[in-house]
Amino acid sequence: MKAGVIVFPGSNCDRDVADALKNAMGTAPQMVWHADTSLPKLDLVVVPGGFSYGDYLRSGAIAAQSPIMREVVTHANNGGYVLGVCNGFQVLTEAKLLPGTLLRNRGLKFICRDLSLKVENTDTAFTKGYDKGQVITIPVAHHDGNYFIDADGLKTLEGNGQVAFRYSDTEGAVNDNTNPNGSLGNIAGIFNEKKTILGMMPHPERLADAAIGGTDGKALFDSLVKHFS
Repeated sequence: MKAGVIVFPGSNCDRDVADALKNAMGTAPQMVWHADTSLPKLDLVVVPGGFSYGDYLRSGAIAAQSPIMREVVTHANNGGYVLGVCNGFQVLTEAKLLPGTLLRNRGLKFICRDLSLKVENTDTAFTKGYDKGQVITIPVAHHDGNYFIDADGLKTLEGNGQVAFRYSDTEGAVNDNTNPNGSLGNIAGIFNEKKTILGMMPHPERLADAAIGGTDGKALFDSLVKHFS
C-alpha cells in the first residue's frame, strides 16, 4: 500500500499516524505539505488530527481551501481512499467529501480521554479487521466533535450503512449517557456512499501499539494494508 499524510500548519498528529502506518505497512508513508500543488500516486491519503491553521474561522475551514486539498478532492473523486481523523474529519466535511458538519461539543469543553466505540459496519476496507458490533477503545481529543446533519441526511447515512462507529458503553449500549459531545445518533465516524472515505473523531493511531497502552486502533491500519495487498 502506498500512503501519504497531509501536513498543515498546526497539525500535531501527523507523525503519530505516520508511525501507525509505517508499523502496518513496513515502510514509511510520504509526508505531503499543505502548499504542494500535486499529490504523489497513492492508494490512501490521511488527513490527520491537530489544529490546522489554529482552528481560526472554523475548524478545518481554512485547511479545506489549501492547494493540496484540491488534489485530495481529485484523488477522492477518482476513487482513491481517504482517511480523516479528528481535525481531518472536520477538513473532509468542509471540503464536501463527507456530508454533515462538526459543531462545538455540547458541554463547550475540550474532551480528551479514552472512549468505547461500537463498530457498525465491517464491510469496508477500513473496518474489515473488526467484528460487527464489536466494542473497541479509542481515545478522543476534541472541542468540536459534535456531528450534525439534517434529518434527511441522517436517514440517508443510516440507510446506506455509512455510519462507521458510534459512542457506546463497554457493553455496546448506545444512548445519551454514552454520548460525550452531543453527536446525532452517537455518531463517531462516517463513510462516504462508496465507502472509500472515512472520517472519524477518535484517534486510532493513538492506540495502535501495545507499548502505548492498547491496540484497538491497529486493526484499522492492518485492514487497509490487507485490502491493498
